[in-house]
Amino acid sequence: MNTVVILDFGSQYTQLIARRVRELGVYSEILPYNAPLEKILALQPKALIFSGGPASVYAKSAPMPDARLYTLNLPILGICYGLQVIAKHFGGKVELAKAREYGRANLIIKQNGKANLLFKHVPNSTVWMSHADKVTVLPAGFEVIAESDNSELCAVAYCNDGKQIFGLQFHPEVHHTVYGKQILANFLFEIAHLSPDWSPQNFIESQIEKIRQTVGKERVICALSGGVDSTVAATLVSRAIGKRLKCVFVDNGLLRKNEAKEVKAALSSLGLNLKVVHAAHLFLSRLERVIDPEKKRKIIGKTFIEVFEANISREKFLVQGTLYPDVIESVNVRGPSQTIKTHHNVGGLPKNMKLKLLEPLRELFKDEVREVGKLLGVPDSILQRHPFPGPGLAVRVIGAVSQERCDILREADSIFIEELKAAGLYDKVWQAFAVLLPIQTVGVMGDNRTYENVVALRAVNSTDGMTADWSYLPHDFLAKVSNRIINEVRGVNRVVYDVSSKPPATIEWE
Repeated sequence: MNTVVILDFGSQYTQLIARRVRELGVYSEILPYNAPLEKILALQPKALIFSGGPASVYAKSAPMPDARLYTLNLPILGICYGLQVIAKHFGGKVELAKAREYGRANLIIKQNGKANLLFKHVPNSTVWMSHADKVTVLPAGFEVIAESDNSELCAVAYCNDGKQIFGLQFHPEVHHTVYGKQILANFLFEIAHLSPDWSPQNFIESQIEKIRQTVGKERVICALSGGVDSTVAATLVSRAIGKRLKCVFVDNGLLRKNEAKEVKAALSSLGLNLKVVHAAHLFLSRLERVIDPEKKRKIIGKTFIEVFEANISREKFLVQGTLYPDVIESVNVRGPSQTIKTHHNVGGLPKNMKLKLLEPLRELFKDEVREVGKLLGVPDSILQRHPFPGPGLAVRVIGAVSQERCDILREADSIFIEELKAAGLYDKVWQAFAVLLPIQTVGVMGDNRTYENVVALRAVNSTDGMTADWSYLPHDFLAKVSNRIINEVRGVNRVVYDVSSKPPATIEWE
């Protein structure tokens, strides 16, 4: 299988590069810019892409890749900072631009023979810029293949001595660059001569073989929540090893309304070897008076593992539905930046866990998981469910968690989701849920004063969970939902709507 390695220099768009390459049918993996050469070569890459980044190449300790990469004669595409890295390495000059470029710019393409394969079928058009530095002196042997209003060396190429090295000052991976996907396709197919051999079906076939090789004749237990990720992961492992997979569904008291019953019915239809464990009291007792969200996540992760270990007979592996965004947010691949939050699937696991982890979806984005699930026959009732956090309602009940507060939230959330579906809005938002806030407010019901809880509604649009914008739901719809919650859920007298995007906020409140 063809593989493109993307070296990440800290760009906010790095995930988009990986997604665009995969959308074109070529498998891609992201590694930190300073990944050891041996680790890069282990992936047998057919091409390299250098991402953008916030640093300046002329600054002290500027991030630079292993110089030996340039001797491999692999096709290289540098984007923004990646272009500047290439220019500096080969003796060019990068300086602070007199006029910064942020936003749209006009791309003017020059016709320079073979080097212009990068712009095949690409006319002069709009591109997206995001830089304060620019290349001012071109390295020897390089040629200019495009310019913009403020960047005379907007796109450059070196096609000599068996090397094919290209650099772009703009970002082809963002949708604001009109022909960005065509430019990436040209790099992959016209320059690197790759074949579009990666697809969800190919992924399934390769993962089944990988699972069989990893597991051997051992038995496996699956942390099954009934959500998209864990269900697809379980179905995939089941295809590989059959009944040697035991799925354990834990009713931890932190599920949505009627979720245990609905999930059990759906999972049984997939023919999975399923066991239901009722452990609500155990989880709620351990969460009593715990307010810090990181502590909640780690308590839940540890308790999950204990529950699974109590149900182990001869199993040696634990399946989890960890996705790429979980890994990126929990374990930073770029170096010394701050962890946003510990994901239940990634950072909440004890170091002395007896089971070996099996995470077949670890390199996939959410939409890719849904595509894989569809091919595996997972029903739409599961595939189209909105994401649900591993810690469940514990991170949607802000502050202390109790049976009573979970019950209040369950009812409010159920009304919100029911109305979204009735209005035809459920499939138009990426994720929607209710949050119970740790405050009470004064209200008036009839002639009586109330002092009750506040529920926040959250709905966002996203593609992969890495970034998200709040959903512009109709005001009359929100009014109806608010009215129903206040009238039907005892203990709530106020409803608010969250209009925060990610970043700066996260999708979940905790």
